[in-house]
Amino acid sequence: MYPLRLTVNGRAVEREVPARLSLADFLRQDLGLTGTHVGCEHGVCGACTVLVDGATARSCLLFAAQLGGATVTTVEGLTPADGLSPLQEAFCATHAMQCGFCTPGMIVAATELLRENPAPSSDDIRDALSGNLCMCTGYVNIVRAVSRAAESRA
Repeated sequence: MYPLRLTVNGRAVEREVPARLSLADFLRQDLGLTGTHVGCEHGVCGACTVLVDGATARSCLLFAAQLGGATVTTVEGLTPADGLSPLQEAFCATHAMQCGFCTPGMIVAATELLRENPAPSSDDIRDALSGNLCMCTGYVNIVRAVSRAAESRA
């Protein structure tokens, strides 16, 4: 067991964790943050994407014990207490989710994109989301949602 201190969604967390506990399992099982989905467990599908110190990361590929002092933000941490974020509202308005499994990872990746590039082109959006797989939507409405969120911020 290893002592772990980090910040998750703005809250300080201290736990003892097994050396090989993935960040995804820590978030879901220990903290009850089930918005982070686990798909392939190989870092390919993007369903487990979170922000670690502001940058997207695959939580299935990281050990929780590696993240001492880090700041982790999950999709729950991107959701305001009083409703949905503009990006989440855009996903709803444009029907950018069907089964919803990939949605949290898409939202996290799009959040990083919009922070770094407030006015992305369609190609920029596709490139930023290329590491997140969706089996349902065909991506057209996801690109529309991110574009709509960018426009609403302008």
